[in-house]
Amino acid sequence: MRRLRQIKKILNIFLAEKRKESIEKAILVIAIIGYIFHLLVILLNTQGVIHLEQKFFKNPIAAIYTPFSFILIYEVFLLVYFLPKSITIYIGKQYEIITLIVIRRIFKDLGYIELNSGWFQNQKDLQFTFDVLTSLILFFLIFLFYKGIKKRTYTSIEQSDKRGRNIKSFVLLKSILAIILIPTLFILAAYTIVTWAIGVFHDYNNGILEFSKINSVFFDDFFTLLIIVDVLLLMASFFYSDKFHKIIRNSGFVISTILIKISFLSVGIINNILIVGAVLFGYLILLIHNLYDENPQ
Repeated sequence: MRRLRQIKKILNIFLAEKRKESIEKAILVIAIIGYIFHLLVILLNTQGVIHLEQKFFKNPIAAIYTPFSFILIYEVFLLVYFLPKSITIYIGKQYEIITLIVIRRIFKDLGYIELNSGWFQNQKDLQFTFDVLTSLILFFLIFLFYKGIKKRTYTSIEQSDKRGRNIKSFVLLKSILAIILIPTLFILAAYTIVTWAIGVFHDYNNGILEFSKINSVFFDDFFTLLIIVDVLLLMASFFYSDKFHKIIRNSGFVISTILIKISFLSVGIINNILIVGAVLFGYLILLIHNLYDENPQ
């Protein structure tokens, strides 16, 4: 019991409801400041005070990319926040994150589109079209996914005592993973951003190459970390339940996360297909799982 109280105390430090509200307000303020700063950089660049070649620093619409980056940070926090409470909500947050990455990419690409009759011959214009369609499909699939989650109360460490030792241990494991994820993600974010920035400023050619990877900065490694967490949850779930449809559901969620991770290694329409396929696969897994629950053998 002492161990449970200690873990609950640590969780309350980082993931309490009041902490969630404070972080939400802080990120909103930082997002607004970042947006204004990006607009200022664009203004200075267009006036010739500074000289940046990327169109990302020339079109004011592209500045929306910056606050969206901070919204993504908040979504990462929400993912960790819901991990001890609900695996399906935790997976849903993964889908929200990859959807916001696609939408953020749309704002970045707005600075590169060319409005002419050769729209479908221009690779950047074509990718912009793919991303717009992908974001709509993802938005609808996420709606279906959350609709498919059965309404229930979240399970806390104390509530799990009433449901048996196995579920208590499983909730305890999820809580420990959430606690470990918080500093790990902070260190990972700092490392990847610094490494990327060094690559950008190292030399001109290398800088152009690294800047083109801006959409995958941090999130490529982030989803690799999530795969590790998902596999641990899958293994632990065997102690909680040996029901076939539960095992398949948790295995399917791991596959879905892996598909999202692979999408960062691809470009063009393949990237969009992998992302949509990952979310669609997760939704279908949940849908079939629910059918098993409604019609027990």
